[in-house]
Amino acid sequence: MSVVECDVPSESALGKTLIERADFSDAYRVPLRRTEAGVVEIFFAIFAHRPVWMNLLLIARNKVAGFAGLETPTTSEILNIEKRDRYIVGQKIGPWPIFFLGPDELVAGRDNKHMDFRLSIMKVRDGNGLSVVVSTLCMVHNRFGRYYLSSITPFHKFGLRKLMASALAAGRL
Repeated sequence: MSVVECDVPSESALGKTLIERADFSDAYRVPLRRTEAGVVEIFFAIFAHRPVWMNLLLIARNKVAGFAGLETPTTSEILNIEKRDRYIVGQKIGPWPIFFLGPDELVAGRDNKHMDFRLSIMKVRDGNGLSVVVSTLCMVHNRFGRYYLSSITPFHKFGLRKLMASALAAGRL
């Protein structure tokens, strides 16, 4: 089984209101073979193993977005993802602040003047056992946010699927 597009889980800590209000949402599911893995470990299994070309695109995107006044991760946060022993709400995981952390879900993201986004990594039980669903929500605040979102959506969809497929193939999930 590979990466499958799905709905944002209705039981997500993202909440029904935010899910319905989002200007953009997507979610992808993969089977979780390492069922003992926690959501923090799953986060790092997916996002701490980016190919060089993806890091370069992220750095370039962040430079352009920074000129437009968006708060963006530093180059160091992109290239050197720090892993701590323990995380709490309010701390950063990778380049993003944590908004929610429970036994089966982690929600991180960023609020900006042009657009807010949330990323959920959630362990879910389905007909085939345990899966991990990675969901993204974006809430646009203005015209620049709409332009930015439309320009990055194809890269986001391709990149997220690629990261999840690589984590699965490498046995990290």
